[in-house]
Amino acid sequence: MQAGDEISLIDYLTVALKQKKLIISMTLIASLLSALISLLMPKVYKAEAKLLLPSGQTSPNTASQVLSQLSSVPGIAIGGLNIKTTNDLYTALLKSRPVLDKIIERFDLHSNKTTSLQSTRDSLLMALKTYDDKKSGILTIGVEHKDPKMSASLTNAFVEELKSLILNLAVTEAGERRLFFEEQLKSAKESLIKAEESLRGFQEKTGAIRMDEQATAVIGSVSELRARISGKEVELKVMRTYATQYNPDIQMIEEEIRGLKAELNKLETKGSGHNPESLMPAGKIPAIGTEYIRRLREFKYSEAIYEILLKQYEVARLDEARDSAVIQVIEEAIPPENRLRPKRTSMVITGTLIGFILSVLTAFLMHYIQGKKAYISSE
Repeated sequence: MQAGDEISLIDYLTVALKQKKLIISMTLIASLLSALISLLMPKVYKAEAKLLLPSGQTSPNTASQVLSQLSSVPGIAIGGLNIKTTNDLYTALLKSRPVLDKIIERFDLHSNKTTSLQSTRDSLLMALKTYDDKKSGILTIGVEHKDPKMSASLTNAFVEELKSLILNLAVTEAGERRLFFEEQLKSAKESLIKAEESLRGFQEKTGAIRMDEQATAVIGSVSELRARISGKEVELKVMRTYATQYNPDIQMIEEEIRGLKAELNKLETKGSGHNPESLMPAGKIPAIGTEYIRRLREFKYSEAIYEILLKQYEVARLDEARDSAVIQVIEEAIPPENRLRPKRTSMVITGTLIGFILSVLTAFLMHYIQGKKAYISSE
């Protein structure tokens, strides 16, 4: 067996020596070709920035609310994203369409109108690379580009646009409250403008109506109470999104609402006027100018609810600024000195090795074919 193996090895070496010119030629050609290809390939650089994001787990509810504010991420289904940590959430935001479009507009990357905007997004997304170090919590981002300075500029721009996007999104509990009150405030402002225009139009049409001071005071009190009740109901609705029914703060607000409604009911109830705590029962307001009173009441109510919501919005905004997640830039991207690819030495070594293997296989194949022909001719 050993003799057979020795003979086979000698045979192999003999075949290789016979075809040494072929083997050397093919190996050299492969080596030269791989070197030429590596020289012709464009240089690609990658500048990197390291970010330290807020630690802790991101709740699925918060993550879904944040991502629902975004347009769809190109090439990625948001519903399929497995978001567990803060870094996962911010990586998804980094690859979102709003950020990509800002980068494209900022650097005029879609100057070639022959390609679609989506193709430009896809190309930029392919150039963007992220790496999340689970142990340290550091998120590394980089952009591959043929120009090292452009690579650094794009990477730093991604960081800036991510910060800008986060400022406009509710990523904290305070942010959710701010966003909710912001929408309510817009609606209240529109209602206030309509009520003001309605009252002014009525006055211009019918002439100024002079009201009894007591009646005006009652209207103001009723409107203010209604506005306070509405404000508390809005606050209660917000709290129920993140707290249970047994939360002491929720129970306290519910008790306040019941007290305000009781006070409003007492003020609006038609009585005999014997209640010393009431300025004047609403039922005793003179019938003259009823329409004006109604419009004035709506204006006072809209004005009061707007002021209450504005205060709540400012509180939520300050809380958000205090609790907002801060992205700390550990290392800004700088133009890299060394290219990412092509790795010319590795390419030449790999090409030479492949050329050598192919040349040896070719030599043995030629030897086999020649042996076959010699055997057939001998018969």
